[in-house]
Amino acid sequence: MHSSTQPQDLAWQFWLALPLYPFGKRRTLCTEVVRDTIWTFDQLQGFFYAVVTIRMTVVKLNAGGLLIYAPVAPTKECIRMVNELVAKYGDVKYIILPTSSGLEHKIFVGPFARCFPQSQVFVAPNQWSFPLNLPLSWLGFPRKRTQVLPENSKQAPFGAEFDYAVLDLDLGKGSFAEVALLHKRSRTLLLTDSIISIPEEPPALLQLDPYPLLFHARDSGDEAMEDTPANRRKGWQRICLFATYFRPGTVETAGLVQMLSDAAKAKERSRQAYFGLYPFRWQAGWQRSFDMLRSNGRPFVAPILQTLIFPQAPQQVLDWADKVATWDFGRIISCHLDAPIATTPYEFRQAFACLEQNPRTSQNAPLPEADFGFLRQLETFLVRYGVATPAKEKV
Repeated sequence: MHSSTQPQDLAWQFWLALPLYPFGKRRTLCTEVVRDTIWTFDQLQGFFYAVVTIRMTVVKLNAGGLLIYAPVAPTKECIRMVNELVAKYGDVKYIILPTSSGLEHKIFVGPFARCFPQSQVFVAPNQWSFPLNLPLSWLGFPRKRTQVLPENSKQAPFGAEFDYAVLDLDLGKGSFAEVALLHKRSRTLLLTDSIISIPEEPPALLQLDPYPLLFHARDSGDEAMEDTPANRRKGWQRICLFATYFRPGTVETAGLVQMLSDAAKAKERSRQAYFGLYPFRWQAGWQRSFDMLRSNGRPFVAPILQTLIFPQAPQQVLDWADKVATWDFGRIISCHLDAPIATTPYEFRQAFACLEQNPRTSQNAPLPEADFGFLRQLETFLVRYGVATPAKEKV
């Protein structure tokens, strides 16, 4: 599929609304997953070069036209590639926002929908935003074309081709929603954040500009950034630990004096290199933490959901997972990290064993408790100040 690399085609003008790397310049990579049926559109997103993929999925409808799940930034490059599919398969008919709180997904829907004025926009229930709970129309959603997904998938205009199940958790100060969408004909399950899988190698999109990989491959700020396959892989593994745990147990923060000393000796002190500042000190065992996290690419529940979100309503989550596990699918396309994930309904359900007191026979080893340290501290802080409620006991 043709993709221009002109700078103006990569521009995302609303990046200040969510100022994450790569800010106002976003490249898009389109991949055909199922021939003439499903395509993924990947972009990059992250903070302090802990960069992972964020993904939109496009599905061709039997009756002609396209369904979009979780739009990404509608740059000229991205819209041009979508329009190539439109020219071949028909208009964008439906756009799905499959989450209620995920600003990294929500921020793109309004601008994306305005590029396709004939489309209908369906959103997960109980939408909210932080720090200000703004109506969707204030976020650019087309007022007359936006509606909440019907409770029953058979009531949706695309219900003949798809099943969906909505996980809708009341978190007190807000909600968490996830729409699991099954494309029955291709046996493909679309998910947003609940299930992820980590690829062994850095994503192709991140390989195009490996600076974030090389930045995190270093052991100190005064170490040179050497572009080798081993360093790219090392940087990717550390990025994954940051992205899933925020602060894994195998990394410490250097003191201010040490950071400034390293910065003074750094070979690169540009703004791109944060003026030579590099606070991370990786401890022995970080590689083992990554290997356990990846576990040969198995699907698993992200640690932040295991710690902060799902324990607030474990039975509701398990009921949702049980329902989804009754469907017939052979792959999962999630909105982050690896995709497609070759898997089974049984393996999907086993990923949620972390919410069970006495899980059914499971081959999924628990993740190292030491890597959950920061998330446990964050949970305590949020509960203390009334932002979150205490976790309920495992089922």
